[in-house]
Amino acid sequence: MSVFTDETRERAREIIARYPADRSRSALLPLLHLVQAEEGYVSPAGVAFCAEVLGLNKAQVGAVATFYTMYKRRPTGDYLVSVCTNTMCNVLGGQEVYDTLAEHLGVGHDETTADGKITLEHAECLAACDYGPVMTVNYDFFDGVDPQTARGVVDELRAGGRPMPTRGARLCTLKEMAVQLAGFADEREGAVADGGPGEPTLRGLRLAQEHGISVPGFDPNTPIRSKAEADKAAAEAKARSEAAKPAPEPTRATPAPSGDAKRATGAGSAGTGERAPAAEATGSTTRDVKAPDDKSPEVRAAETRQPDAATAVPDAPGTKVPVDGTPPAPRDAQEAQTAGAAVGAPAGDGKPAGDEAGAQERNLKEAEAGAGAGGAGSAVASETGVQK
Repeated sequence: MSVFTDETRERAREIIARYPADRSRSALLPLLHLVQAEEGYVSPAGVAFCAEVLGLNKAQVGAVATFYTMYKRRPTGDYLVSVCTNTMCNVLGGQEVYDTLAEHLGVGHDETTADGKITLEHAECLAACDYGPVMTVNYDFFDGVDPQTARGVVDELRAGGRPMPTRGARLCTLKEMAVQLAGFADEREGAVADGGPGEPTLRGLRLAQEHGISVPGFDPNTPIRSKAEADKAAAEAKARSEAAKPAPEPTRATPAPSGDAKRATGAGSAGTGERAPAAEATGSTTRDVKAPDDKSPEVRAAETRQPDAATAVPDAPGTKVPVDGTPPAPRDAQEAQTAGAAVGAPAGDGKPAGDEAGAQERNLKEAEAGAGAGGAGSAVASETGVQK
């Protein structure tokens, strides 16, 4: 029996309808957020639900659900507290913030408090280095935190409050956030009106305003055109450009020079080393094309790594392919291997191949004797006879 409500199923159909009929698999990521909004994590039932509505098998869905860290595979608290411990935040005190919260809450990474309120995790990067050290609560930012402020945030959350993030909208629970990540609006009254951008984000804009720096011809009130309008404008611009080009002059046929004229001008002579321009020689107005060998180093490197039909192959005419020499006789190879093993003693108790020369000599004699008894058709027996 499915645990998902009719509302979730209706929303699943709405998500799938956003994509072309033959690309419904693209709806898997928002669908995983949707089932996480229902249960608080992606359960086996959630995996089966996504597989059912998309026509996939559970292994395909599970492979995606286990790849992204935003999909939780076990029940998660109402508030996911993530502390950045990567390089920049760590240097500024991120690790101390995380250690303080772990001790204060009595949980470790990816563990939930006994009251089910908070799940703690350390994050490798929260993409806010200019605000470090940072932590997020259900992916909303708390910037420039220290151990004391971080403790104050989690205490307020456990007491039923919702502290205001430094940037972004009003806090919501993880299930409510999962609905938004699935592509549905935050329906709380005035929720998206809260918050604002941080000062480091606005610093570049303020400097540009102070120094009068702007993009040439930029008009912030310019409307964004649709694709059809943009294509139409591009077609009109191309037509105007073609109309502005001067018409090519008609090419006049040049009579072929006589033999005396050829000798006088040297045309067609291999000894002069000169060649007439293409337009004069053929009457063509086609622009010159670079020779195939005129390639950049990047192109040559790419062809070397992944050759195509135009790349030279080892068996092309004029290409020399190295040929292996005559292979050594079995006895020569055995003697060389034994000599090498005798010089280099093994590093430990393990005995590498070739370390015990006596055993190899016995094995070789037994092999030669067996081959000799089998007849002269054996390659080993033949070589042995020649050597003897």
